[in-house]
Amino acid sequence: MHILLITLELQIPHAHSLKEKRSQIKSLKDRLCSRFNASIAEIGGLDKLQQAVIGVCMISNDKSYLNKQYSQVEALALEYTQLEITNVTREWL
Repeated sequence: MHILLITLELQIPHAHSLKEKRSQIKSLKDRLCSRFNASIAEIGGLDKLQQAVIGVCMISNDKSYLNKQYSQVEALALEYTQLEITNVTREWL
């Protein structure tokens, strides 16, 4: 069994309120959730206006499958133009 934790550190330059920020984050989370069978949560920067940290957790018995999923998660997040990715980390648990 392999568990992959992907951490996305984000900047939201066009957010002028926490409501706008949460709307952008929810949109990204919904897109990731609909595309991947993963648990997704905002895990950092909750009260910061233009920063957020998203955690994406996946589990599988095939490590190569999770590596492909990691690449696809990163690509999908990069396509999302309302957010800027400042850092992406991958951690095996």
